[in-house]
Amino acid sequence: MATRFKTVQGGRGQSNSQDTYFDYSLLFTVLFLIGFGLMMIYSSSSYRANLDYNDSAYFLKKQLTAALLGIVCMVVVSYIPYHFWEKLAVPAYVISIGLIPLVLTPLGYSSHGARRWIRIVGFSLQPAEVAKLSMVIFLACLVCKMGKRIRTMKGFFVLMIPPGIVAVMVWKITQNMSSAIIILGIAVLMIFVASPDYKRFIIMALVVVGGAALVVFVIVKMASSPEMMEKLEFRGLRILAWLNPEAYADDKGFQTLQALYAIGSGGIFGKGLGESVQKLGFLPEAQNDMIFSIICEELGLFGAVAVILLFLLLIWRCMIIANNAPDLFGALLVVGVMGHLAIQVILNIAVCTSVIPNTGISLPFISYGGSSVMFLLIEIGIVLNVGRSIRLKDL
Repeated sequence: MATRFKTVQGGRGQSNSQDTYFDYSLLFTVLFLIGFGLMMIYSSSSYRANLDYNDSAYFLKKQLTAALLGIVCMVVVSYIPYHFWEKLAVPAYVISIGLIPLVLTPLGYSSHGARRWIRIVGFSLQPAEVAKLSMVIFLACLVCKMGKRIRTMKGFFVLMIPPGIVAVMVWKITQNMSSAIIILGIAVLMIFVASPDYKRFIIMALVVVGGAALVVFVIVKMASSPEMMEKLEFRGLRILAWLNPEAYADDKGFQTLQALYAIGSGGIFGKGLGESVQKLGFLPEAQNDMIFSIICEELGLFGAVAVILLFLLLIWRCMIIANNAPDLFGALLVVGVMGHLAIQVILNIAVCTSVIPNTGISLPFISYGGSSVMFLLIEIGIVLNVGRSIRLKDL
């Protein structure tokens, strides 16, 4: 969906005094997802919030504050020429690296056994979310500067070094493997779009699948020996719980089983909004990583498919903007944001349905999490600005 207006903003990448494009479909889809997410956060968290904080709207209020602040940031960013971020690519990358170790300082704090957050001037911030956004900007800039050199094997490895460093730091320092996977996934997708040679990506995919299969095989072998079983870390136990959740129902498999119970009990049209049973203390993190399971329980298969279709619409609108962007930098920015959304949605739903081992990944715009929704909205603001640079006559 497009509208005509006269832009007064010039500069590289922006149309000057010409009819330009604005994607209202993208904007309204995002706003609807945020509104729907607030409704589901209240539905899934009111019971626990009332018990823990004596306020059934505790999580709703915090998320609403973050969402409103994020919307303001999105609107502001949507008017900033996207080439402005090219100048901040290196500082943003350096800052994101500098923020990660702060979780180990007095600024950092733990939640649910994980030390992944820092508190600055009263605001809570997850450095991994900053890293995702900075990686999109930095890598888009680096690809443009390298030009045809990215087609060589050396160029490919040079491009993978920056996201590799950030991913390792996020994984080792904050113990956040899911965010590390998302950062690497964003990088691979952006390089894949910019590179004409797809063979290396096919080889990489085969290596990753083969490596994952080997890891699972080794863990299963270790589990067959009581002595080796004791050496398994919690991630190894999660894989075992994924393969046989009933055997670990009292430990690592508990959340997975409860999520599957919620999904299965929802049926076609669900039990009704607010009628979930699993959110009453049975399903851990019901308002966060497992909110898709509550959607399935309360709104059924119909609600789940509707949410998936909304995300597909969101990704499709990003594809439209990326395909019509005036230059490579703008296109790569949108591809990075699109990859971030797509990877996170796929992984979250895969975890909730036990397609992959359990790991902490939120559902974009819907799950509880202030840092996540704020930085996602900033990313959407960048996409909208790239869209503003598209001239209607070029569509």
